[in-house]
Amino acid sequence: MSDINQIYFVDTISKAVFAADGPKPHFLVDTPKFKVLVVGLEAGGQIPVHPGEMAMYHFLEGEGLMTVNDETFAIQPGATVVVPSGARRGMNAKTRVVFLGSKGEA
Repeated sequence: MSDINQIYFVDTISKAVFAADGPKPHFLVDTPKFKVLVVGLEAGGQIPVHPGEMAMYHFLEGEGLMTVNDETFAIQPGATVVVPSGARRGMNAKTRVVFLGSKGEA
């Protein structure tokens, strides 16, 4: 579990971990009710479509596509996607992608 007293993170992109076998989230905050993470996804990598709790994805680097239920959105630096609880979500990276995510109880 991470120190929830840390409120400032320098160079968040450098905390992303890239692996050929899929994403390896790096948690900035990891509590039972709220999580903040940085994720790296290699070009051609994907996160399969799955349901989950309410979440926010803010893209820092790269290009690709994100699916939420039946809609598909372009991934690009600066884009943010907020996914309601229970909605299906998944991602496909065209290039190497880095995103900041948070999830928890609404």
